[in-house]
Amino acid sequence: MAASAGLAQESGGAVALPEIDVVGQGAQGSNPESPIKAEGYVAKSSVVGAKTQTPLAEVPQSISTVTRQQLDDRNVQSLTAAVNYTAGVRTNTSGFEPRFDSFFVRGFDQTYGGLFRDGLREQNAPFAIFKAEPYGLEGVSILKGPASALYGGGSPGGVIDMTTKRPTFEPFGEVEGQFGNNDRYQGQFDLGGPAGADGTFAYRFTGLFRKSETDFPGVPDDKVYIAPAFTWKSDDTKFTLLAEYSHIKTGTNLAYYNDVVDGHAHVTKILSGDPSFNAMLQDQARLGYEFEHTFSPAVTFRQNFRYAHIDVDAEYIDIDTGAITPGVTEVGRTAGAIADRLDSFALDNQVELKATTGAIGHTLLAGVDVQYADLTDKTGSASSTDHPEWVSPLPLDPIKYGGHIYSPDDTDTNLRQKQRQVGLYAQDQLKLGQFVATLGLRHDWVRTKSFIRPTEANGYEADELTQPDKKLTGRAGLTYLGPYGISPYVSYATSFASTLGVTTYGLVEPLKPTTGEQVEAGVKFAPPGYNAVVTASVFDITQKNMVQTVGQITKQIGEVTAKGFELEATGSLDNGLSFTAAYAYLDQKIVKGDVGEATPENPIPTSTTGNRPSAIPAHSASLWVTYDFRPDTALDGLSLGGGARYTGETWADNENSFKNKSSLLFDAVAKLQLERIDPKLKGASLQLNARNLFDKTVTTCQEGFCYRDEGRQVIASLRYRW
Repeated sequence: MAASAGLAQESGGAVALPEIDVVGQGAQGSNPESPIKAEGYVAKSSVVGAKTQTPLAEVPQSISTVTRQQLDDRNVQSLTAAVNYTAGVRTNTSGFEPRFDSFFVRGFDQTYGGLFRDGLREQNAPFAIFKAEPYGLEGVSILKGPASALYGGGSPGGVIDMTTKRPTFEPFGEVEGQFGNNDRYQGQFDLGGPAGADGTFAYRFTGLFRKSETDFPGVPDDKVYIAPAFTWKSDDTKFTLLAEYSHIKTGTNLAYYNDVVDGHAHVTKILSGDPSFNAMLQDQARLGYEFEHTFSPAVTFRQNFRYAHIDVDAEYIDIDTGAITPGVTEVGRTAGAIADRLDSFALDNQVELKATTGAIGHTLLAGVDVQYADLTDKTGSASSTDHPEWVSPLPLDPIKYGGHIYSPDDTDTNLRQKQRQVGLYAQDQLKLGQFVATLGLRHDWVRTKSFIRPTEANGYEADELTQPDKKLTGRAGLTYLGPYGISPYVSYATSFASTLGVTTYGLVEPLKPTTGEQVEAGVKFAPPGYNAVVTASVFDITQKNMVQTVGQITKQIGEVTAKGFELEATGSLDNGLSFTAAYAYLDQKIVKGDVGEATPENPIPTSTTGNRPSAIPAHSASLWVTYDFRPDTALDGLSLGGGARYTGETWADNENSFKNKSSLLFDAVAKLQLERIDPKLKGASLQLNARNLFDKTVTTCQEGFCYRDEGRQVIASLRYRW
């Protein structure tokens, strides 16, 4: 997004870019050791667009970056909240969602194919979905559109790469307490600096503890998070160890019972679940490293590795669909249990070579990466109709939750799945005068073995399936680094993603890999003399074998297209004003969709072909602004800000039979540096944040089922930094 000013012409004809040097430390600014180089709200350079430290103006795709300063100002509590001011990102399609990081980019789901951590893909499957802690991040980068040429598996909507906080060689620290509605209590700390006197070792230790209720009765949002990190650095070698552990407790069923009126679902105020049987426990851990060795100014070798583990144990209960009718005194319901385990590792080896051939400068990158995942997915269910000894019906007059509920065994699914992926890739960034061409190519080999064990649902029959897949993907782009900070670009890119899990709609079989391709053109504008950037882009994406998961049903749609336009502006100006503004238009269609089953009432099967996917708006916009009062004013030390998030109307089901209304939500922040009151309080600050400031009720229906979104959230923070 950010264009580099002051381009110069070397005698050899290649473009020389000035070195980017962003000062700051730890929680007080952009970390010099971070892959994201930023000033306030504006990212200048990162590795997400090319796997090399590249000015964002040179990347021939749209990139949005949520910097640490943005995360702090909005005091975001989830990755979903971190990205909901980003152009083309759709959040909360299933209402209030504390369980997972779930959102769409350019109309395509990111949960299973588009999430990356420190440049390595984060493997997710059914309920074994890693949940990010924003307090542990340096920032979030969103590379829009397919990126398999570098990253292998990925969503055609883009790559969302979370950058973990790194150790810094400048000492710093902070402690903070947060208090909010819904009995929210949170304490957190972030410490770091050099270890030892020789300047070669540094550490960072980040942690958080939260105890909180939520808008949904009986559903907590509790978390313990610990993340130590360590760096050793010499003149030509750098090694960073990154570790993390989280224990999270929330709920499994966050739905309200849906009544059917006029043939369409309508959300009621009756809990579909049961507070006495609704716990979801998640333990996740990561351990990895980043190694870099510079052989010469022209040759660098890097190796990045991460092992990750997640355990999820969930229990839930559902009121049977259509069970509540006039005159009934009790209704049937179904209890369920989920036990998911996922172990994965990713290893990426790469060599970077800088060279010149005549008037052309090259940054060559070649690499091989390996990914492996081992998934166990067990689910079970029992209804009060078929197994009254396990689950009791729900009395309605009055409603009495509880009763006897026993966790069912793995009666529905008992799956063991192992997946291995190997990829070879190469890229060349060529510079000639003011032109930068980016060419990349990659080949992936994937092998998935699925062991389907006997259950009641499959007639106690076992099966073993092996699915080999391979794919060649690529990217070609051209950027012109023009005068006045204007950089137009054009690109073509493809994607390929293997997905863990099986279809649970119809014949049970492994999920097919999704493929995608995109044509994009745009312009990036960084006005000289201002710390700001504006990006405009148009794109055309096609995806095949799109995965959809609604409730416990997973299926694939044949083909979906998305054409659109995005406009985004970000800045942190010298006058104290910081802002991020975004608008997106999206025309998305199902080209090859589902065909429903014929019934006596509807003898002609319904088809979703030609329709728009549900819950994805054609128009969306957002604006966030903060103002820090200047030192020479009476309000020195005070910062005020706020934002608005608009989501246009959407279809509520893929049959396009009814619609969701548009919504406009407001957020706000006020900060005060307590040093302004008493110099002895230097480093201490108060902050008050409100999301959905006016407590607006929003209902969203997706795939024909309707959800309630979160109401107003208010959090007060007391922080001390040194």
